[in-house]
Amino acid sequence: MTACPTGIAHTYMAAEKLTQAAEGLGHEMKVETQGSIGAENVLSDNDVRDADGVIIAADKDVDRSRFVGKRVLVVGVAEGIRHPGELIERVRTAPVYGGEDGGAGTAAGAAASAGTGGGKERSVGYKALMNGVSYMIPFVVVGGLLIAISLALGGHPRADGGLVIPDGSFWKHVNDIGVIGFTLMVPVLSGYIAYAIGDRPALVPGMIGGWIANTGALYGSKAGAGFIGAIVTGFLAGYLVVWIKKVRVPRFVQPIMPIIVIPIVATTALGLFFLYVIGRPISWVFTHLTGWLGGMTGSSAVLLGAVLGLMIAFDMGGPVNKTAFLFGAGLIASGNQTVMGMCAAAIPVMPLGQGLATLLRRRLYSEQERETGMAALFMGLFGISEGAIPFAAARPAQVIPANMLGGAVAGALAGTAGVTDAVPHGGPIVAVLGAVGGVPVFFLAVVVGAVVTALTTVALVDLSERGKGGKGAPAGAAAAPAVTVAAGAGAGGPSGTAAATGAPTEAASVRAAASAPAPAPAAGAGDEGGAGDEGGAGDEGGAGDEGSDEGRGDGAQAPADGHSVPSASPEVLSGYLTARTVRTRLAAGEKEAAIREMAELAAGTGRVTDVAELVRVALAREAQGTTGLGEEIAVPHAKTDAVTAPVVCFARSAEGVEWGSADGTKARLVFMIAVPEAAAGDEHLRILALLSRKLMDPDFRARLQGADGTAEVLAVLAEIR
Repeated sequence: MTACPTGIAHTYMAAEKLTQAAEGLGHEMKVETQGSIGAENVLSDNDVRDADGVIIAADKDVDRSRFVGKRVLVVGVAEGIRHPGELIERVRTAPVYGGEDGGAGTAAGAAASAGTGGGKERSVGYKALMNGVSYMIPFVVVGGLLIAISLALGGHPRADGGLVIPDGSFWKHVNDIGVIGFTLMVPVLSGYIAYAIGDRPALVPGMIGGWIANTGALYGSKAGAGFIGAIVTGFLAGYLVVWIKKVRVPRFVQPIMPIIVIPIVATTALGLFFLYVIGRPISWVFTHLTGWLGGMTGSSAVLLGAVLGLMIAFDMGGPVNKTAFLFGAGLIASGNQTVMGMCAAAIPVMPLGQGLATLLRRRLYSEQERETGMAALFMGLFGISEGAIPFAAARPAQVIPANMLGGAVAGALAGTAGVTDAVPHGGPIVAVLGAVGGVPVFFLAVVVGAVVTALTTVALVDLSERGKGGKGAPAGAAAAPAVTVAAGAGAGGPSGTAAATGAPTEAASVRAAASAPAPAPAAGAGDEGGAGDEGGAGDEGGAGDEGSDEGRGDGAQAPADGHSVPSASPEVLSGYLTARTVRTRLAAGEKEAAIREMAELAAGTGRVTDVAELVRVALAREAQGTTGLGEEIAVPHAKTDAVTAPVVCFARSAEGVEWGSADGTKARLVFMIAVPEAAAGDEHLRILALLSRKLMDPDFRARLQGADGTAEVLAVLAEIR
């Protein structure tokens, strides 16, 4: 079974290498791959039953429950590429997996035993956090939207301007279901963080720990610890289980360890630790914050509004948020409605701001995050601040400060104008229903706060990604979490999968373009001397390197290396790679320059609208993990709207370019794939899979390296089917 972070190239290369090694050693092997195009060649129950051993070459968490009782060897995907024969020998003496071994079932264990991919990989902690967030998001969306819909359609205005849903009504039941979804989101976040670290035995203690963290009444607090507490309990549960797994126990006890002993011990220890150690400080914070706010009521309204806005935005349902909210709600009965007015203006800022951020800079977010952003916008209109929790949990260092800044601005503006709120709720909905006094300024405060949050979030996320990638990176992929395991599962870098597929209509248009004359690039774009002015004569009276094809009597294309290729040249990679995107001598000597040169080569097709942006996204993908595959191969790729249609480029480097490959080889065969952001489907991913597998053939690589001119290169590449 093979899997890599993006689920594309390394996955299939490892599978091909293992298959070749097994054939050479006289073994029968079946390799399951779980790439971005889904699981392929899936291992059946009979396959597992008859197997002498199982090799998992993956940089992702893999469900190993079906391999209980089998010898299991877990390594990084790079090991499957570099040392396949050695792995086959090692698995024969690998320990039998009983479902309880930390190294065979957890992110922590996998990380400890896995070889690195040669590039910068995400930490176990980051992957665990993203795992929790990905499972939490559906609960936030479903719960929040059900609450908002029930209020909108089933709520009845009260005399004070609030909304009430009659008990026993249909919409009250819908509201209750939404509340259940919201109640579960915190335990789910905690549970799946723990699961990613400690595997199944950690799921129960993680979820119960999250429930305890969110139930302040258990430790004497009027508010739970919210999602921040859930993150803490998730990591505590996960690593506690990993530690317990290391304890040696008698053989007769081992079968019940993962289903009885570990969950009970871990749940009890974590629960008591939170109640007696962590819970008391939370209760103390709640009590003292309330007293501190009481002492500020006579101070500046601007200062009080800013402080309340900061608190509302900090933990969205946690003790700090609840302290500010209950403080404002408690003063309504005494006739002071201005404090609740400040809170009401700050409450919707977080979900509205984060939703707006996903619209302002779409490329910074994954598809799942964009969808969550739309739901957050809707929840913000109804004053449901929890809509921003998935963003804060995924990027706390960037999102929480942005939320707090926007909340402070909204609260201060509301305080300055003396905005009032007669009900203990916030958001535009209460203003529409007449509970707010000073409606124009209230809406101004909400809008300004949301814009401040959105702009700050975008700036901080972009800055953070630039710090990681050197040139900036679309952030989102992570959050995405997501990725599958079993042979190259998952998709994720900021730029999306290595070759996100395009729609059938796009593929058809590219194939048509492959046989038609390509648009002429600017003059001087020629390679290695002598590009004519827009198709004019080059050196020695020859045709321009990358000049216009207009006026060519034979209808030939002008390849990047100056070799003339007839229009009847074989279709390569479904027509995405053409004579115009082949360069037989790469001039660049280092990776960034090589990517830039390849991007400029792609621009010669007329499908690139912004070369600098294409380079930025490709470099951002490199920052997530090298695209150097070893065997002197590199496949940089980018998913960006800087290209209008898919394009594939190929170049050879005589000296080689240092690409950070796992085997230490320099890249001499470089493929670059660029697809539009809107591309969808499996075609491009399948092409990459085919390419990765074919490149594992030494004879194919040798012929590609030795091909003389563009025509021969295309002829060799046409073998990829």
